[in-house]
Amino acid sequence: MLLGKTKIEWLGHAGFKIKGENVIYIDPYNIQPEEKADIILITHGHYDHCSVDDIKGLIKEGTFILATTDCSSKLSNFQGIKVQPVKPGKKFEVLGLRIETVPAYNINKNFHEKSNEWVGYVVEMDGKRIYHAGDTDFIPEMKEIKNIDVALLPVGGTYTMDANDAAKAVNAIRPKVAVPMHYGSIVGTESDAKKFKDLCNCEVEIMEH
Repeated sequence: MLLGKTKIEWLGHAGFKIKGENVIYIDPYNIQPEEKADIILITHGHYDHCSVDDIKGLIKEGTFILATTDCSSKLSNFQGIKVQPVKPGKKFEVLGLRIETVPAYNINKNFHEKSNEWVGYVVEMDGKRIYHAGDTDFIPEMKEIKNIDVALLPVGGTYTMDANDAAKAVNAIRPKVAVPMHYGSIVGTESDAKKFKDLCNCEVEIMEH
């Protein structure tokens, strides 16, 4: 997907590559390393989001990693890498980009508890705002997320919101474009993505990887 000068690629599951002036990876998992990362954003410590082997294949001298505190020990052995611990509700400027952390948690299940302080991210790049929700349900805080150009949301259910709730989240956030994720490998199927598309009141792009 092209968003102005910025290219967004789905890497499968919850992983994305965002390329503009900088190369950003979010939750890379089970990917083929290609371009090295300027910035890596990790939403929480589960193995399919904070994948040390995948991160190792992407880092270079000066790579900047933002990650929740439960990832810190896993990432402490990397040399020449800056790891910034994050929690919800913070703003950072990294390599000239504005990055905000927003809450991500379950409401009616215990896989991602609010007390863990896990996150989603809003990345502002080339004047566009991209929201990666992380592993979450449709939570009240989403109604405060504004002016989003592209929203990347989990639809697979079980550990996160399903297609129905993800569509409700999109219709509250009102992005210009929504992209389903967190399906097709560990949990969820393409039918979840299609159902999500049918229920959203905005443009939806089901991406290939």
